[in-house]
Amino acid sequence: MDMDHNETSTEIKTAMHTWRYRHHFTYKADQGKNIIVQCNLCLPKVNLLSTSKTSTSNLKKHLDRKHLGCEDKVDGVKRGRKKEHNGEASGQLKKIKAEIISKSLTQSKIDNLVFNFIMEDCQSFQILEQPGFRKLVEGLTEGRISLDRLTLFTKVDLVFSNMREELMAKLNNVQYVCTTADIWTANNRSFFGMTCHWIDTDSLERKSAALGFAQLQGRNTYDTIAGRIHDIHVAYNIESKVQTTVTDNGSPFVSVFKEFSIDNQDTDDDIGFFENVASILEGESEQDMLLFLPTLQRCASHTLDLIVAEDFWQAVSQGPMCQLHYSTMAKVFAIWSKSHHLQVAMDAAEDIGKMALVVPSVIRWNVEYCVVQKIVSLTERELIELCARLEVSGLQPEEMAFLREYATVFKPLAFALELFQAEQKCYLGLVIPTILSLKNKLNEQKATAHYFDDVINAIVVAIDVRFQDLFASPEAKIATATTPQFRLWWMSHSEREEMCSVLATEASQIQLCCKTEVNTSQNLAPIESEDDFFSYGPVKPAIQVHQQGAMEEIHKYLEGTGKSLECLQDFPRVKQLFFKYNTTLPSTAPVQRLFSHKGNLVTSQPGLTDDYYERIQLLRYNSNVCSLITE
Repeated sequence: MDMDHNETSTEIKTAMHTWRYRHHFTYKADQGKNIIVQCNLCLPKVNLLSTSKTSTSNLKKHLDRKHLGCEDKVDGVKRGRKKEHNGEASGQLKKIKAEIISKSLTQSKIDNLVFNFIMEDCQSFQILEQPGFRKLVEGLTEGRISLDRLTLFTKVDLVFSNMREELMAKLNNVQYVCTTADIWTANNRSFFGMTCHWIDTDSLERKSAALGFAQLQGRNTYDTIAGRIHDIHVAYNIESKVQTTVTDNGSPFVSVFKEFSIDNQDTDDDIGFFENVASILEGESEQDMLLFLPTLQRCASHTLDLIVAEDFWQAVSQGPMCQLHYSTMAKVFAIWSKSHHLQVAMDAAEDIGKMALVVPSVIRWNVEYCVVQKIVSLTERELIELCARLEVSGLQPEEMAFLREYATVFKPLAFALELFQAEQKCYLGLVIPTILSLKNKLNEQKATAHYFDDVINAIVVAIDVRFQDLFASPEAKIATATTPQFRLWWMSHSEREEMCSVLATEASQIQLCCKTEVNTSQNLAPIESEDDFFSYGPVKPAIQVHQQGAMEEIHKYLEGTGKSLECLQDFPRVKQLFFKYNTTLPSTAPVQRLFSHKGNLVTSQPGLTDDYYERIQLLRYNSNVCSLITE
């Protein structure tokens, strides 16, 4: 009996072991294949129930009939326990996350991130005082605060000082430098900008940095412009390293360099003097400061743009297709203008709308050409739909033929302008071959041109006139000859021999300077004979030996076929000549980019002095060449 009871007890345990509601029942007795249990939920009433030893279905039915909802209580208890467990785990995760953030995201790092946000995106300092911005920083950083305006001003001073020291250290190791300068006027405010450029001696890559960005007060006289250029060169200790300063063809800069450039100062009477007008008005006695400005290099892009803006339009207005040109371009400009202001669900309109000239640029005609090129690329159906949606008069077949020839004939001109706008791979040695190739390409179009035959002739003549100084420039010729992509291939055979001699002479002078420094210690060797003691008689042919070495190197260089700059590593003299003459940029595009940021004109911010505004712009521009993060 006891055994049977133990077996039954074992079976009961086995049958109800996995049932989730077993705690509601108490075992009472064994009854064959069944067992008798008492329901605990029916107490104090005694309710005995019979169920199979291997099944709990009868007991489940009893719970559903008499005690509906007891399952939810059990689930609620379990859910409560699970929620409590999840709450504890979530709290632990939050603590771990806060610890990780506190260790990795320090207050100094947050300040640096906010500082870069202000500098890189030209944000107003007032954003730091806005409650929404401060809440954003606190929410992202688990309660840390953003730096205030006073701290930001202090940080600007510190970072600008470090950037200036780092930039001056870089320029101190550079032998040749080129600067670009320009004045941009917008909203009745004038800004003077200056950038400097050099070539890295190891990687042969061009490096660029901004030196000045100041708002001009009062009249822009020749003295004030010359004084600013000179002061910036002196401030960065590069006045003796600047080979040329590149500007546009505007009369202020041309007159300034005509007055103060070293090349134009033949006598002492012609030397320009700079007087500090502010000091004179304040009653302070100050001596005149002697100004030395470098050679002026006119912007090749601006010169080409003048050819299109003046010579091209003059040829068109006097030609037989004057009326056709004006009527066609009027429709093009209407499409261009309305694409900026109207929301039209067409890809063509969106593409044309993006061709907006909203920032300083020397390539004004290039934007017009891109619009014409886009219109020509449309199908007849697309063009009709575009004109209908913009409510613009449609282009006639003859006008479309005119635009197609326009896009074909002047494609080389647009390509040349794009070449001059490049900064990293654009050198003075690129200008002459580009202009010569442009003339050849235009002359090739004359045979098939129907509308622009006379215009092509006028542009070619204008190129010869406006670039005649460049073609006659020895510096430009040497810059082109020392560019491996061109060497002397662009010159006629009768001129190559003379140019080879010029290169050998230049190379021997550079080599002699190096040899003089090296031989200074070698001359201290002990005297071994009378010939070594006495310095009379014929000079030893050391100079002739160096000249012969230079000539041999020049010949080997000119016989080479490589077009990459890397081949200059095998010709040290030619490499030095390349640095000297190709540091000059052919365009003022870099300083034009200084006046704009992400397609928008850079203007002064409220609440900032001119000095701080200049520092912000220089930090933004120089972020690629100097480190702005300070711990």
